[in-house]
Amino acid sequence: MKTMDHVGLKQIHHEAVPKALELGERYRLLNEPEQAESIARDVLVIEPANQKAILMLVLALSDQFMTHHGNSLHEAEKLLSALSDPYQRAYYRGVTLERWARAKRREGLPVHAVDDWIERAMASFEEAELVRPAGNDDSILRWNTCARMLRRENANREDKPLFGD
Repeated sequence: MKTMDHVGLKQIHHEAVPKALELGERYRLLNEPEQAESIARDVLVIEPANQKAILMLVLALSDQFMTHHGNSLHEAEKLLSALSDPYQRAYYRGVTLERWARAKRREGLPVHAVDDWIERAMASFEEAELVRPAGNDDSILRWNTCARMLRRENANREDKPLFGD
């Protein structure tokens, strides 16, 4: 059986980048984050500072947190530091942390551990709120979603007896 480890990757052309990014977004919307991830990586090979490709890669990686447990929060955070816009950097850090928390909760991580990730996400959304563009309340909407999640978790904890009573 042949392995494909020896096969190199082909490089796309600079003029194909805009169309490639559109295609990557389409794959994300079709819930095919692996395809979007691959496209973003191809763009970043020839345009390492392409902000749209960096963001697409971050989102494609975080889209996979629920299904691919090996996907690294660390890689997404490292990529986020390459975003030049402080709002995007803070906002998408919050999105990434929130998605990580949801994935960890689904994996069965204790609620108190997940709460820490949610609180970190909320802190990032607050940071984004301070530098958000006029008329953009996305960070507030995400913060509220996280707050409601924490409320739900706290209500569920209060409903359960501590020692099986």
